[in-house]
Amino acid sequence: MLTSSTRERRKGLDSVPNSLEIYLNASQIATLQQVEHFGWTLQYVRRPLFMEPVPILFHRDMGTYAVLEMDGSLNRNVDVAVRH
Repeated sequence: MLTSSTRERRKGLDSVPNSLEIYLNASQIATLQQVEHFGWTLQYVRRPLFMEPVPILFHRDMGTYAVLEMDGSLNRNVDVAVRH
């Protein structure tokens, strides 16, 4: 039996693994490795149905979020709704 900590109850999907990098392509990984030196961290990956995963980065000091685009660019001009 799966517990709520191992399954996402809303959609019946497995919970996101600790290694979020598995959802990134080579360009995104290269950018992530570069921006981590400037305080950005991979916060989570949204997985919308029938769409590519959307990696969300967070900069703690600035308190801002950004999307790591498929081409490896960092899009800071997004309005990311975050659930707490």
